Amino acid sequence: MKNRIDLEASWLVLLEDEFDKPYMQTLKNFLFTEKELGKNILPRASLWFNALNSTPLDKVKVVILGQDPYPTVGHAHGLCFSVLPEVQPLPKSLLNINKELQDDLGINNFNTGYLQPWAEQGVLLLNAVLTVEAGKTNAHQGKGWEQFTDRVIQVISEHCDNVVFVLWGAYAQKKGAAIDGTRHLIIKSPHPSPLSAYRGFFGSRPFSRANEYLMAHGKNEINWKV
Repeated sequence: MKNRIDLEASWLVLLEDEFDKPYMQTLKNFLFTEKELGKNILPRASLWFNALNSTPLDKVKVVILGQDPYPTVGHAHGLCFSVLPEVQPLPKSLLNINKELQDDLGINNFNTGYLQPWAEQGVLLLNAVLTVEAGKTNAHQGKGWEQFTDRVIQVISEHCDNVVFVLWGAYAQKKGAAIDGTRHLIIKSPHPSPLSAYRGFFGSRPFSRANEYLMAHGKNEINWKV
């Protein structure tokens, strides 16, 4: 895997050693075997690290943690919660994110679920697991990606200051448990999925709270309109 990695320079300098570790070799072998068996792995390999390549470490202002890519062909492109521009209707969690954004800041993003503009402003849209088998949610959990993305979170917590971590749901909150809350803002709420959004996600105002914190610490706010 290492020889084929195209990782943005600010991340590579701190993450390169990960690709030599046993867990990553195990992950590489698993993915290779899945491909040999004809499994359709999403997103395509060039987008596995799209979140890191779209948001260099020194540009990170906000981190939103997801779980794993959408298993529907044509949806995932390496950013959590985001779908490719042509996808309609939008996934239900993303619809609820847009509803909260409209209630919070009056921004209407219902025309698209393509969040690449967020990433390019400093919003790291990081899934815990960076690949999935088409049609099989969570198919690649426990194969090694979680250890890699734990390291990504650790790097941000240790090397950056005044980052907003948005942790939606119990999974993200457990994954972000080691974030240094004295150096960063941690926003927690239930997940935006239809099963839990009404338990406190709606009304949590993560977008305005993030911008208020960034501005208070001398950083430009995020334009959440896409």
